[in-house]
Amino acid sequence: MRALMKLINSLNGGIGRTCAWLTLGIVLVQFIVVVMRYVFGLGSIWMQESITYMHGFMFMLAAAYTLSVDGHVRVDIFYRDAHPRKKAMVDLLGSIFLLLPMCITILYVSWDYVAASWAILEGSQETSGIQGRYLLKSAIIAFAVMMALQAVAIIMKSLLALNGDKAALKSFQTAGVE
Repeated sequence: MRALMKLINSLNGGIGRTCAWLTLGIVLVQFIVVVMRYVFGLGSIWMQESITYMHGFMFMLAAAYTLSVDGHVRVDIFYRDAHPRKKAMVDLLGSIFLLLPMCITILYVSWDYVAASWAILEGSQETSGIQGRYLLKSAIIAFAVMMALQAVAIIMKSLLALNGDKAALKSFQTAGVE
């Protein structure tokens, strides 16, 4: 169980850290677009669309990593001061009854949408745009799968903590504290 949990965390961590570099790409491409437009009077639909693609990939593919490092915003004044076992129970129940069902719903609802895009190899509406919209839409499926995997890892960590595993309990001592 611990090995699978580490594998999921490593996979999502690697993808998340790789996607973080898209932030630099967005800034650089946006800078180039602005300079081209206002200094040289040139425009590039492809470059403008690439900013949207990078932004979409960054957020969709890095969400599971953010969840793995407890980086999502919590609006819960009780969780912060709770005992590690209570935090483990909240994470366990939240993952089972909220996160996993939502990931399954996203997969179910988006599958035909993404498949239809792949069937026609959907591209940009603009002639000089990026002809890979189907790839961007595929990030929806990847998002749901990666978040579901991370939910499984959270469930495993929570079960370990509830069974008295010291390392898992320790990870809940600092969860939700800033």
